[in-house]
Amino acid sequence: MEFSKTREVIIASTKQKDGGILRCIDIETGSAYLDASLSPLKPANLLLLLLVLSSAGPGTRSVMHLSGLPEVKSFPAEPISPLVSYADGTYIIGGGSSGNIFLWEVSSGRLLKKWTAHYRGVTCLVLSDDESRLISGAEDGCVHVWSLCTIFDDDATKAATHSYLHTLRVTDIVTGHGGCNAIIISSSEDRTCKVWSLSKGKLLRTIDFPSVINAVALDPCEHIFYAGGNDGRIYVPVNCLAFSKSGVLLVSGWEDGTIRIWNTQSKQIVRTIKSKGPVTNVIVVHRPDDLTSQISAFKRNASLLPPSLDKYVTSTDENDDFKTVTASQPPLSRVTDALYCSTDQEDSTAASHLELDRLRVRCKQLENMHKDLRQSCADEILAKWGC
Repeated sequence: MEFSKTREVIIASTKQKDGGILRCIDIETGSAYLDASLSPLKPANLLLLLLVLSSAGPGTRSVMHLSGLPEVKSFPAEPISPLVSYADGTYIIGGGSSGNIFLWEVSSGRLLKKWTAHYRGVTCLVLSDDESRLISGAEDGCVHVWSLCTIFDDDATKAATHSYLHTLRVTDIVTGHGGCNAIIISSSEDRTCKVWSLSKGKLLRTIDFPSVINAVALDPCEHIFYAGGNDGRIYVPVNCLAFSKSGVLLVSGWEDGTIRIWNTQSKQIVRTIKSKGPVTNVIVVHRPDDLTSQISAFKRNASLLPPSLDKYVTSTDENDDFKTVTASQPPLSRVTDALYCSTDQEDSTAASHLELDRLRVRCKQLENMHKDLRQSCADEILAKWGC
């Protein structure tokens, strides 16, 4: 089997009447590592569930579980549409059809938190790059931002940190770099894409389109973003988009079962891959060195899989749940990676330092004003008593 030098693979799900197909394809060579049949569940849900259960470290997701044999089935309290996971695979967050959001611990299957986030079904869930914020979109047209640092505080889940509005159902959300200082791009059935400031909670720009937008993808450098939808010049709707880590290749999934890989610099199709059934989801992940052996190992030993996710919160003490989340230690590789910040992280840190310096200067000014005011009062008192 021919492997690419970039070590990136496309994970794509296709929808069929009796379930679906999950495909693992090399982004450069087009070689298929596997084609796994899915049980009659929503492919978009199971796709992310399989990825989170097989996470291989910060910033990467292994695909060792994508053989489809065996599979972990969970039965939550209501139908779950979007799913998102922490980078290290520790926790998984799902959005329900009633507007509730669920937080599970993957290793034990425990349901740690459930809260009402929207009035209608949740359609999108995205984590900020520092995993401090959760952004949710729903059929009610709202985009809410939740602070995961205070998620176990009941008051914190009664109202979102920020809220943004579309007039119709939110179809997709993407966030840039910078943690709480990042930008958010949301798409909607109202035929618009909106760019928001996460830190200021303000709308920065609205872009109108001639058709409904189904998916958006943001260039890693955040210079441009791509929107896929029912464009009259394409005739076939684009269901999903994903960027390679280099930002050069753009992967699109189509209703006619086609996966197209585009070179964003030349604006040409690099490769076309045919699938059976509409392509409902695509993502690009890092390929582990021993992909084939990992798949074989999980085929032989089903006991390596984590347990099913709980249907209800088993603990009545929210404080215990909070301790469970905060006590988990990140992998050593994650700590090491934190010591070598990326350029985007450095930019965010520099902005924080500038803000801190500004606050220090302001604090010094207030301190001097206080001293002057106190001296003026003392002089006035002494003059009054003739001292």
